[in-house]
Amino acid sequence: MDWPFLFATAKTLLTGVPLTLRLAATSLCAGFVLAVGIAALAGSRFAPARWIAALYVMLFQGTPLLVQIFIVYYGFGQIDFLRASFAWPFLQQAYWCAILALSLNTSAYGAEIIRGAIAAVPAREIEAARAMGMSGLLLRRRIIWPQALQYGLANYGNEAILLLKATSLASVITLMDVTGLAYRLVSKTYRSEEIFTVAGLIYLALTFVIATGVHLLERRLTPCRRV
Repeated sequence: MDWPFLFATAKTLLTGVPLTLRLAATSLCAGFVLAVGIAALAGSRFAPARWIAALYVMLFQGTPLLVQIFIVYYGFGQIDFLRASFAWPFLQQAYWCAILALSLNTSAYGAEIIRGAIAAVPAREIEAARAMGMSGLLLRRRIIWPQALQYGLANYGNEAILLLKATSLASVITLMDVTGLAYRLVSKTYRSEEIFTVAGLIYLALTFVIATGVHLLERRLTPCRRV
């Protein structure tokens, strides 16, 4: 085991952690906003709105994220009106293309998590709240959303972990995150086993932090589950 090489590799790969975290955090936040909108469409009484939501979810869940990244990065540049639009200064940058693809992908999964969490709120509690005069925003703010947060938090935490690992695909469009730096080191040293082992340990540490944070937040929101 070449410890000096492993430490030098870790030092190099750690410089890609900030980019990895920015990709994950920005995509998760943007994806959550989109997911809320898609979940609202899915729960609409207007049938075409439900169809649009179902089509959106099917499209992004049913196709590989890598293909979606390629379509955004390489395909959007072939569309004339996009090149002439205000969005082109962003879409011509690999970073924003990765953010867009990751956000669209995670929003499809997030919408299903949100929809399922809201559906899991017991109907009898909603009926009881309505019997007490609650309705509209007050009903959602006091009864539906707090419980939906408890039901969906663990699943959304898993989605955050999956998204963090999915950021490694951004390396295929030249972004120098942890995986991108690992590929560059391998091309220079041809020592793929040690380099990708270190990269894997870095991702493992990041996912452990996220999982621990979600677990602590879940315990705080659900005192009855504390041991």
